[in-house]
This record gives sequence, C-alpha cells and structure tokens, in this order.
Amino acid sequence: MNNSEHYFDWAATSPADDDILRESLELTLQSWGNPSSTHSVGKQAKKLLDEARERCAKAMNVKAENIFFTSGGTESDQIPILSMLNKPSKGTILISSIEHPAVREQAEAMKNCGWNVASIPADKNGIITPEAVEKLLTSDTMLVCIMAVNNETGSIQPIYEIADLLLEHYAGKRKPKFHVDCVQAAGKIPLNISHKGIDSAAFSSHKICGPRGIGILYLKDPLDPFLRGGGQEKGIRSGTENIFGAVAFSKCLKRYYLRTIILDDDTVYSSYSQYIKQTETTDSFLKNLSSLNCCTIIPPTRMENKELFSPYVVQAAFSKIPGNVMLRALDSKGFYISTGSACSSKKAGRPVLEAMHISPDLRENSVRFSFGPHTTQTAVNELFEAVKEIATAFNGK
Repeated sequence: MNNSEHYFDWAATSPADDDILRESLELTLQSWGNPSSTHSVGKQAKKLLDEARERCAKAMNVKAENIFFTSGGTESDQIPILSMLNKPSKGTILISSIEHPAVREQAEAMKNCGWNVASIPADKNGIITPEAVEKLLTSDTMLVCIMAVNNETGSIQPIYEIADLLLEHYAGKRKPKFHVDCVQAAGKIPLNISHKGIDSAAFSSHKICGPRGIGILYLKDPLDPFLRGGGQEKGIRSGTENIFGAVAFSKCLKRYYLRTIILDDDTVYSSYSQYIKQTETTDSFLKNLSSLNCCTIIPPTRMENKELFSPYVVQAAFSKIPGNVMLRALDSKGFYISTGSACSSKKAGRPVLEAMHISPDLRENSVRFSFGPHTTQTAVNELFEAVKEIATAFNGK
C-alpha cells in the first residue's frame, strides 16, 4: 500500500493495494490474449475474465450473468440512462437533487432529446425520502436514479424503502427502472443490490483500492444499450475488455465488499470490523470538530442522526476560512482533503449543498474529509490537531 497516512480524500480516489495490483498484473501478463478470440490464447484470457466476474458476483451475492464490466462508475451510471433513448416514446426521468455529476449532467443532456427530467428534493439532512419520490411519480416515469451514499456529505439514502415504494406504487403496472449509484457505498457500508426493487447499480474500482478505468454495472435484467459495437459484455458495453482491471477489481471486492446479510465467509467479511472501527474513529473526529466554536458540521443535525451517514465522509465548514484556503493550509502541513466532488472541483457552485439549503457562507467555507480502510485513529487525531491550529489562527480561541 502506498504511503497515505495523512490522505483524507478517499472519496475522490483511493491509494491502490499494491499486492492486488501486482498479482493481477502478473496474471494478465500471462494471459494477454483477446478474450473474444477463439484460439487457445484468447480462451485463456476469457477464462481469467470469467473468473473475475464470478469473484465479483460472489462478493456481491448476485449471479455472474448480472455483472458487466465498464470503464468506471460514470459509464456504469450512464448506460441505464442512455438506454432510455431506445424507448418508443419519451417520458420522465427522476433524479435526486444530490446526485453525482455522472448522473446529473447526463440526465440534463436527456432534456435535449425531449425527455422530461425532474429533481427529487432532499431534506435538511440531505436525505431523499420515499415520500419525496412518491410526490413526483407519474404514469410516464420511466427511470428513477438515487445514489446509495452521497459523495459530499456521506448521507445514506433509503434505497431499499424507495425500491419497495416503486414496487407498491406501480403494482400491476409498468414500473420505472430504479438505478442506484453505489460508488461511495461499496466497501464502506453493507449493501444488498439483489433487493428485488433495484434494477441496476454502478460501482467503481478506484474508490476501493483498485485501479482506475474499471467499473461494474449490475443489471437485474438485460437492457437495450444505446451505444453499440463489437458486442462484448453481451452487447451491454462493447469494447475489448480490460482484463487487468477486472481481475484487480474482483480481488478488491472480495477484500472489502460488505453485504447486508453476513454469511460465514471470513474472507468476504474481513472489512466488517473495519466498518465498526471507522464508525468509532469518525464519531471521535466529529466530537472534536464540534468542540471548535468556529466549526459547523454539515448538515448541522448530523451529530443527532449519525446512523443516517457513512462514517467514511464528513463535511464541515469553518468561519472566516474559505474551503480552498483550508485545503491549501492543510496541504502545506502534509494533510490532503478536498472541497467537494473531485468531478466538480473546477466548476463553480455546490449543487449538493444548495439542494440541502445550506447557506452561501457555509457552502463557500465547507470542506470534505473522507476516509478509507487504511485510515488510522492516530492519523485522524493528527488531522484534527492540524485543523484546530489553522482554525485558531483565523478565529482565535
């Protein structure tokens, strides 16, 4: 593992697990053929790819036939959205007001194709409630997109309750597809994507110590892809497969993925104790931050509703310190954080915080601390001391 002791931007990307990448690279150097080729070299590569798919499926407790490899979380989010363009008639797409740009920007582009796109409002905690979803459901709603864990605040969305709502609301009728972005949830909180109301889900390798450029799209049922090509991945995602990425991602899922139902498989659940440990570490960090008069946890109600948030993401604002100033001050001390989504870092505005009705001053001063499986209590304590020193310099005692 790379030296990442004071790295607190895991929600943007994670340092890779060296042992997994080296082992996966060695395997793919030995099986370098094109898995679509029918000769023995191609068959050897296909066997490696099939084994990776099976490993992913076992970790996620789904069937291998439901796993499709993509180039990353963005593509895994966009395939279900773009598939709507093949529908014989246009309808409505509902997305949460706190979605990642991978969903939000693609949904916005669908408007240019004649689709109606509606935003589901979040409550003060940044939660999309089933009631908020139900208010916007119509007879022509064809797709609903809601992320499992928000990448800026860590708010955990009630995806299972929303899935159940959709099943009940459309009982006996055509139900809209329900897509879940699980990029910030995989390996961080327990997941059950085989829940009967979830139709598709997106995952990204580089968020859980794997390589960049590889993702997974879970599909409960086949869909008609808008983009076509050579027919790889059963036509869902054409293009020669990234075997190295698939193998490495599968090994990371085996190491870190958490299911909602704990089985007797210590290998799969090796990270469950880490989840409990991180919860304790984050609780301590939140208490320390709350002791600073100049600090506001976002949302301010998080301390009373900690069960609604992933322990791997914390958003906070500091009076008199713009977020980019805090980022640079910590960077100069060797601590690495962000001001929000890495995919939005060059764009003005904070759509997620705006959707939560966070005041402009707090939005400007907010920063994100995000953690991973290799984050230690000692490192987090040192982070707080650095934050406290900077906050005191700007605000006094």
